[in-house]
Amino acid sequence: MAVPKKRTSILKNHIRKNIWKKGGYWSTSKAFSLAKSLSIGNSQSFFVKQINKKTLE
Repeated sequence: MAVPKKRTSILKNHIRKNIWKKGGYWSTSKAFSLAKSLSIGNSQSFFVKQINKKTLE
């Protein structure tokens, strides 16, 4: 016969959810930082092809 499992406390659920949410926060902050450095031109981990304005005219 199946026996029901014990209920997880609310505190443990909140801790797990906060850890999960914090992972998303770090990934978005890293992505935003990388996008900012690419737009400014200070990126050291990506090589972006620079377009000269003279060649476009």
